[in-house]
Amino acid sequence: MQSLGIDVLFKGTNFLRLLGGLWVAVRISLISVLISIAAGLVAGMLMTSSNRLLKAVFRVYLETVRILPQMVLLFIVYFGTTRVFGWDLSAETSAVLVFSFWGTAEMGDLVRGALISIPRIQYESAEALGMTPVQTYLYVILPQAVRRLIPLSINLITRMIKTTSLVMMIGIVEVLKVAQQIIEANRRTSPNAAFGLFAVVFLLYFLICWPIGRLAGYLERRWA
Repeated sequence: MQSLGIDVLFKGTNFLRLLGGLWVAVRISLISVLISIAAGLVAGMLMTSSNRLLKAVFRVYLETVRILPQMVLLFIVYFGTTRVFGWDLSAETSAVLVFSFWGTAEMGDLVRGALISIPRIQYESAEALGMTPVQTYLYVILPQAVRRLIPLSINLITRMIKTTSLVMMIGIVEVLKVAQQIIEANRRTSPNAAFGLFAVVFLLYFLICWPIGRLAGYLERRWA
């Protein structure tokens, strides 16, 4: 165990610190996911609008998110807004804003794809039954869209959880940052600590993301 560097986990409060760092990453992910789901549902419905200007605005938004790396967005929001606009944003607030901005665009595109995949006859049938457009969306279209959307959105959630590892670049002490601190503090006594610590970090991420991924697979098979 010592040769793998696992021994440093049991020195003092190292393991508790690692779990605390993991909770920071999970907390940022959860807040961002909740915001992204709520805002993404609205954005997805607006993306299916017949208004060309509205569709063009959301297309630019989506392409901007896809082109810019999340790390660049983090730097722009955390460092750029502070100097240009004088905003006093904390690192965690900046991270939530960036991941929500990214997640809303991705979720919105998933919602848009789910909505346009509903056959036109569903709308026509609801209209023939005397339903209003609002009733058609609430009782006919959205239930079918959500059924197709859930497996894809769960995959997006796992991606967001893994991508939160980037927040260490703006000074947030999450699980990877804690691991680096422990490695640096034990470099002389445990030269192989990097292998053991990062293996444990991998395991922690796996334990969080694997059940979510399995749930997505189950729902895909269930609703195929």
